[in-house]
Amino acid sequence: MPSFLPTVAEQLFKDIQKTYQEKTKSELQLRFVFGSCALQALDLVDQRSVTCVSSPSGRRAYQVIGGSGLLYTCYTSCHYCSCPAFAYTVLRRNESLLCKHILAAYLSQAMGLSQQEALSDQQMSSILSGRAARTDT
Repeated sequence: MPSFLPTVAEQLFKDIQKTYQEKTKSELQLRFVFGSCALQALDLVDQRSVTCVSSPSGRRAYQVIGGSGLLYTCYTSCHYCSCPAFAYTVLRRNESLLCKHILAAYLSQAMGLSQQEALSDQQMSSILSGRAARTDT
């Protein structure tokens, strides 16, 4: 009986190589467009630090746990983040398109890797108004 293992294994390794090459190419493209925050954002995605919070009214925001352990609220609909780097680097100095937290929100959404959390409209209002920084309040 012939063994298909070598053919199957060979195809598997070709698929892995193709995926690795595409991943490397994507990372280079991200770094070219977004600079040094691209790798930091990918790290946040890998750590599953991004949570998409949504309410019955249809409102949605992203909460990202930064490298320091602080929680930042991001709005992809208007490209805003509550972190100091966004205020300084993006808004004030116009040195970057996005901060690493917003980029992580976009990437996790595109990759299907963000955590999902449903909130009440009242909880979402607290987050949107800045009165609640955490989703567990």
